[in-house]
Amino acid sequence: MSARRGTAVTTEAAGAAGAAGTPNLDASGEVADAVSRWLAPVVETTRGDGPATGHVTLHHLGYVRLVACETGAPSRLTRGRRSLAQDAGDAVAVLVPLDGTVRLAQDGRGASVESGQLALIDLRRAFSVEQPGRSRVLFFRLPVHALRVPAVPLRSVTARALVPAGGVAALLAPFLLRLNASAARMPAAVGERMGGIVTEMVAALVDELTEDADTPTETARRPLVDEVRRYIDRHLGDPALSAERIAEAHLVSVRYLHRLFEAEGITVGRLIQRRRVEQCARELSRRGRVSPSISVVAARWGFRSAAHFSRAFKAAYGHAPRQWRRRTVTEAAGNEGVGAASVEDV
Repeated sequence: MSARRGTAVTTEAAGAAGAAGTPNLDASGEVADAVSRWLAPVVETTRGDGPATGHVTLHHLGYVRLVACETGAPSRLTRGRRSLAQDAGDAVAVLVPLDGTVRLAQDGRGASVESGQLALIDLRRAFSVEQPGRSRVLFFRLPVHALRVPAVPLRSVTARALVPAGGVAALLAPFLLRLNASAARMPAAVGERMGGIVTEMVAALVDELTEDADTPTETARRPLVDEVRRYIDRHLGDPALSAERIAEAHLVSVRYLHRLFEAEGITVGRLIQRRRVEQCARELSRRGRVSPSISVVAARWGFRSAAHFSRAFKAAYGHAPRQWRRRTVTEAAGNEGVGAASVEDV
């Protein structure tokens, strides 16, 4: 940052080493410049005759960035149409005022966040942070993919003042304050572990806040359900396919995945089994000079054991796979007026 108004002086001196040897950074000068570089691109509005100045510090905690911002005058940082054109990366932030009150607005909501409280910001979308006077604020920036939280529930919990009176917030708030106090002296390896703990706690906070939320509307739910169904069909042959694997691939929690399928009348696990059985039945009904064995077909579609496949197949079709195959192939041959093709029932 360049010096302006005679007060902006920038230093990028190495403090305690951050993750992967990245130094912590310390900047005195225009707050918006440092915030745009280290948190998300923003535009500043001030009541004075020029950009607000202050002190901003960056600490690396693995993939988590701790941005400590101190201002001496009223200011407002906005991520709007102009700054949205600049990519902020897929990230969210936890806002923690150290003193004073910060006014936060996002997703059609506004909140006054007081010292000791928490608030969540989705840095990918428009927001504004207003500091009415002298204040000190912490921002903990985390990548969205590490949280594995879908957009629908995340949107419902932004710009809310979270009072740490109980639950996850009561654990997270003092932890973040202590982390800020010791970040400058923290070795890189320890900082990386602390960043992982912050991520898990924030993910748990979002889960807790959305625990009682209504199931997403059909407009929001349907595209993700259809995407999950297509993913299941593409991976039926993988014996490790599970709700956990599907949730991870779609950056959602397992609990949220199950909630999505409540309106489908079937659980994710049963859908996987049903689609596997249907594909096996389709293959077993084909006639040919040499047909694959039942065990080969079962393994091809993700069944780990022939016994499990046999039970699942009989529950769906009322017959064991060998009986069903013999009957369907014979019936098909009879309808065509030819003999049944040879079938290997091994």
